[in-house]
Amino acid sequence: MADSESTQKAASGLPPTDDPFEGVRWSTLDRQGFAELYREELAPRFEADGHDAEMEKPTHQWFRDEGLRAFLAALRRHHDCSFGEFWDADLCGDSQDRGYDWATDDEATVEVLERFLDRRRNRHDLSDSSIDAMRTRLNLYVRAYTAANDTDDLLSPVRRDSERPAYEAVDACYAAFDWLNDEGYAARTKRRVRGVVDDWYQHLVGRRVAATNPATGLYAEFKWQIDATDPPALTADHVRSLMMAADGRRERLLVVALAGWGLRANEVASLHVSQVHRDDDVPYLTFEERKNGPGEVNLLYGVDALDDRIDELSAASGVDSGDSGDDWHGYLFPSSYEGVEHVGRERIWAWFRDLAERADLPETVGDEHPSPQLCRRFWYDTYTAALGEFLEGVGDIAAEQGSSDPAVVHDNYLSDERARRTRREFMRSRLAEAFEG
Repeated sequence: MADSESTQKAASGLPPTDDPFEGVRWSTLDRQGFAELYREELAPRFEADGHDAEMEKPTHQWFRDEGLRAFLAALRRHHDCSFGEFWDADLCGDSQDRGYDWATDDEATVEVLERFLDRRRNRHDLSDSSIDAMRTRLNLYVRAYTAANDTDDLLSPVRRDSERPAYEAVDACYAAFDWLNDEGYAARTKRRVRGVVDDWYQHLVGRRVAATNPATGLYAEFKWQIDATDPPALTADHVRSLMMAADGRRERLLVVALAGWGLRANEVASLHVSQVHRDDDVPYLTFEERKNGPGEVNLLYGVDALDDRIDELSAASGVDSGDSGDDWHGYLFPSSYEGVEHVGRERIWAWFRDLAERADLPETVGDEHPSPQLCRRFWYDTYTAALGEFLEGVGDIAAEQGSSDPAVVHDNYLSDERARRTRREFMRSRLAEAFEG
């Protein structure tokens, strides 16, 4: 980050982001553990700031600006190593060519793990840093599974030709997560591991490699979402207060983009009308560059706020009337500075902070100040709740079909389009309830 940008950020008084080192036991991390922590938590942040995490080394100034100096201090304290030395030896060079050091020597297990990641990379168009994060979480599960079950063969218990009863595979999977609990891993980490492990097993079932997914019941068995260490999020009441306090079309679109679409502050700052597409049953935004690669965001709520803002900017520029007003280049949050087309991330934070104060939001939510990031977490919490409501409804159908697993109906009896449409309706209803009361 340039010095001028660093000074701006420090002077803005922005609240700190969530602590990526929460629950980390520095003394238990070897050099590989530090590398995994960097790839999972720090590299995505570095990329979000516009850098190439694969080729570019973060500066000490960047660590200082992001409040991440604890990583550097722990690296030197426990391994007598500077970040430059660590970068050269553990993060770059031919490290990829040497292959990943999985916590298992079972070749068949390693093969299906790598195959899963390769298919996710090629078919889901994920960035290298996203694949590295998935690999790290899978490897943590492999390590936990091995420690809890005294075996590093994760494939044999679930193979289609296995003669072992399915409950043994389930017990072994649960034992791995009990081990993570006992070792004191943060709730957020365990939820992330659970998600990718469920995806991996479901992939094996879908490819007819495995007969069962032992991770299916983890969501009901381990209630980490109520853990006090979970990062806080805005509530529906907070969002309604923001909308009521919003003064004008710009502020209404700001709240909708953050809490209704789940965008990051930098994505909101650079929103352009060319990203809006309406040639589908649901309007959507496209992004050529996102944290996890190119992507789309469905606009399930708040299109009226978008249209109102476009109309306002078009009228002000004389586009509709033919008058020679100020030139408008299509950015929904244009900058007032000459030669700068749109506002920056810091301006979005400042606008939000002012709005949150006028909306009389509490000074802190959990242990964090209200922020665009807490809006994004509200969106994820809302989506999780909507998905749970959807699966609960599917569960009733599953019970009628003699199955205890809603995923059976979801995967085998609902068309992709019908399942997608139904999920969208649940989410749209949840958002309308939050924004409108």
